[in-house]
Amino acid sequence: MEQAYARSERIQADLTLLVVAVVWGSAFVAQRIAAPHMGVFMFNGLRFLVGALLLVPLARRVKNPWREGVERSTAAGVAFLGALLFLAAALQQFGIRYTTAGNAGFITGLYVVIIPIFLALGWRQPPRWTVWPAAAMAAAGLFLLSTGGQLALNPGDAIELAGAFIWALHVIFLSRMVKRLEVLYLAIGQYLVCGLLNLVVGFSFEPLDWSGLASVWWTIAYTGVMSIAIGYTLQAVGQRVAPPADAAIILSLEAVFAAFFGWWFLGENLTPLQLLGSLLMLGGIVLAQSHEFKANRPRLFRRGR
Repeated sequence: MEQAYARSERIQADLTLLVVAVVWGSAFVAQRIAAPHMGVFMFNGLRFLVGALLLVPLARRVKNPWREGVERSTAAGVAFLGALLFLAAALQQFGIRYTTAGNAGFITGLYVVIIPIFLALGWRQPPRWTVWPAAAMAAAGLFLLSTGGQLALNPGDAIELAGAFIWALHVIFLSRMVKRLEVLYLAIGQYLVCGLLNLVVGFSFEPLDWSGLASVWWTIAYTGVMSIAIGYTLQAVGQRVAPPADAAIILSLEAVFAAFFGWWFLGENLTPLQLLGSLLMLGGIVLAQSHEFKANRPRLFRRGR
């Protein structure tokens, strides 16, 4: 009976994470639609504030947000995470203007390969041997996906790749901050910082186009509600039960769903070489996460979209 109950819980957790991957993959389509109509910073500012405000009622149920034995000197850390999120989201939204939703999804997913390399270079934590073939697969896949076999890197893909490096840093520092502050409070704090930074820059450098806002308001609502607020919450629920192996594989399907929804809604097609590149990148992402499959510890929370 207990085994059947545990198996049922695991299936429910896996299905929850699959929903998260679908939502996050579809968010790239909404971002792609909004890109020509709204400034990068105004769009990001509004959607991150929506996501933060929707998480507030959930966070109020946490009686003590501060980790036991840790001083309340985390404001600077939360602000730093918000600044990293601001940079990463800006690069992602700017890059998606010049590339497809599918490309953006796959290239953003490369942060999984970049993380262990950063840990080796900056924190003296040697990566497992699987990281190097994973990085080679991801690099080869990126070349085929972005160029179609031609020696010319798509500018939008290059911007998305730069953003993947920032996403990697964000996850690394997030894994340290989560030990000092409850996850929901940490999420709300960094989302608020990110949203406010975006609005300050947006009001300073981007003219507010009310007609553009009226035409794509739903993309702000969708990414703020579904991708940031609900997607993040469901991820936390799913990863409480799902083993790291399940979470690693299912959440990496975000890139596949980004390509699928880009084809379904935007008519974005992949050539055979680009499809091969996508498969290589997905294989590299899963291989880079393979060391988690046998680990008996929770997997790092992914970055907010």
